[in-house]
Amino acid sequence: MEATIRTGSDVTTLVNVFTVEPDNQQKLVQLLKGGTETFFSKQPGFISSSVHASKEGRRAINYSQWASAGDIENFRKDPRFAPYIQSLAALSKAETILCEVVEVNHA
Repeated sequence: MEATIRTGSDVTTLVNVFTVEPDNQQKLVQLLKGGTETFFSKQPGFISSSVHASKEGRRAINYSQWASAGDIENFRKDPRFAPYIQSLAALSKAETILCEVVEVNHA
């Protein structure tokens, strides 16, 4: 399934906003990238993930799309998930938001 941001789709979007000290932003970004490559991308229902680093160095955002909210719940039950979350928590404070796309505009 190709990642396309559009309204009315059956895709579930998970947005994680991380607040981090600037000295740790790149470590956090590498951890997020590695988690996607080795764990999340291999989970059932995974569609896509993107990592965004704020230019001021204090935030990183992970935007991922999943086939269903159930797929998100399933990866959270995987025993490999807890140590990964602990690694993220050691570097940052996270806010997790489950979203539905309600508006998309293109140039």
